[in-house]
Formats: sequence, structure tokens, C-alpha cells
Amino acid sequence: MASHNRSQSLGEGLKSVHTVSLKVLRLSRPSLSNQYPLPNSQDLGIAPSASLAYPSDSTDDKFIISPVLNFPEAFGSAFVGETFSCTLCANNELDPSDTTRTISGVRIQGDMQTPSTPNGFPLELAGPDGEDETQASPGPGESLQKILRFELKEEGNHVLAVTVTYTETTLAGEGKAASGRVRTFRKLYQFVAQQLLSVRTKAGELSERAGLSRYVLEAQLENMGEAAVSFEAVNVNAKPPFKSTSLNWDMHAPGTCPINAPILNPRDVIQVAFLLEQQPGGQEEAREDLEKVSPDNKKVLGQLMIQWRSALGDRGSLSTGWLTSRPK
Repeated sequence: MASHNRSQSLGEGLKSVHTVSLKVLRLSRPSLSNQYPLPNSQDLGIAPSASLAYPSDSTDDKFIISPVLNFPEAFGSAFVGETFSCTLCANNELDPSDTTRTISGVRIQGDMQTPSTPNGFPLELAGPDGEDETQASPGPGESLQKILRFELKEEGNHVLAVTVTYTETTLAGEGKAASGRVRTFRKLYQFVAQQLLSVRTKAGELSERAGLSRYVLEAQLENMGEAAVSFEAVNVNAKPPFKSTSLNWDMHAPGTCPINAPILNPRDVIQVAFLLEQQPGGQEEAREDLEKVSPDNKKVLGQLMIQWRSALGDRGSLSTGWLTSRPK
């Protein structure tokens, strides 16, 4: 989990200090810590464990990855196609010895502002165990936690707006309420969603077979991120009357083992290709549907669908718009 810098809240300018604080932490998987063994240390008279960050009897002195988990120290990068997850914690800051005030009815609400929706829209929040309680009354030193998961679909600035509402009650004595007031504050957290995969496509027409059109769709995928990604699937959702056939690593001869999906390191590029063949029958029914998608009479071939996993095992997916052929 890593925290994120926030802008000034609307309630920070008030003279009365809030008795409930808010902490937003990004949720991410831990990674294995790296260590850098000193080569030929024994020839130099130095113990191999002297150069290890985390020496252990079961550690391979020549292996760069250690068995120690390393939590991220910063917010990190957010990429389009992945799920942005964070936990929202509303903490009761009252001292346990303070018998003059109580906190109740704590409620957390979240809104996300994206480039296409600058006014924002409400988000669904759930508890750590999946419960969906709307409010709670944490005691002194306790907190109300909510989990937020949001699929990043577009590139650009995103603003997470979190509103905390609670009731502060003043006690007169013997636990009797003298007065109460509803208090609210709002905080903004800004981050940028970047493109993880750069996709460039090109479609070329082949000679017809039995009077039916054929096309080759090529795509160039480049890893624009900071870590390697492992592809799970790269397919084309063909638009009728076309049928797609992959010409990539998942295409293998009968009786042979399929090739493992490639791993794309940062700034690496991979080429993929697909054969799209027009199927007999159904041309008249598909023509009207094609004209709705491509009014300039281009032939719509389909959409490129990409699924991957990050180095930490997080899933990601990306789909392009409708890909068309070049006019003759």
C-alpha cells in the first residue's frame, strides 16, 4: 500500500479541527526485494553473505531476487486497462480518555472525475470483507474502512474526490448528549492514467477466394510501462461476415504443444497478425450493421482485444475501436 499526495481540503481552513481524519492508501501487490551479490567474493576473501541485503542460510548467493517481500514506497504509476484499487480510512482521532465528545454516523462517499466526465460520478464502495454498510460509529482510535476499485478506461488526469460526513456529539455528563452537529469535509486526490500498451494497426487486402474478401490485420504492441507484462490473450473480435484466425504463438500444428505467450519487457515491441476471411451467406444482413459503424463505406473488420498480467500478477485488458480496411 502506498499513500498519495492530496490537494488542500475544503475543511482545512476551518478554525475547529475535525475529530475524524481521512487516509487514502493505494492497494497493490508486494514484490520480491532485489539484492546484488558481489561476484567472485570468495576469491577476494570476502564472505558471500557480506554483499547480500538480506542474508539467510537458504538464500542463493548468486541469485538477484531475495525471498523478502517489498512493499511499494510511492504511489506508482496508473495504467489504462488496469484496475485502480485503494482503501479509504476514516479514523476517529478522539483520545480514549476524552469523555466529553463522541463520534457517530461516519459515512464515506467517493466520486471520480475523468477526462470525459469532468463533473465526476459516484463510486461504489465496499468494506474490507465485502459488506456494504453505509455508515458506522467507530470508537476512539478505531476507523471505518472502505475499498474502492475502479477500472481505468481512458488516458489523462483523474481526480478522486472523497467526502466524509459524521456526527459529533457533546456530552454534558453521565453520557447524556448536550448538543450535536453534523460535520463534513472533502479531499481531492489527483493522479494520471497512462497508456501501458501502445497499439498501432494496419490492414491489407488479399486476393479473393471463391469471391469472398480476405484481409490481413497487423498490430504492433509496445510496452510503455516500467515493468514487464505477460500476455494472456491477443484476439480479434471479428465483425460479421468476417471470421478471424490468429497467426501468432497460439497457432500450432496438431499434435504439437502450444508456445507460451510472450513476455514484453519495457520498451519492447511485438508484432501480431490475424487473417480475416469473409464467410458465405449473411452479407445482406451484415451490410446494414456495417454502415452504422462505418458510414464512409469502409469495411469494418473487428476490434483488437488484449489481455495481460503485470509483473505482480494484476490483470489488465484493452480493446481498440472498430478497425477498418483502407478504401480501394
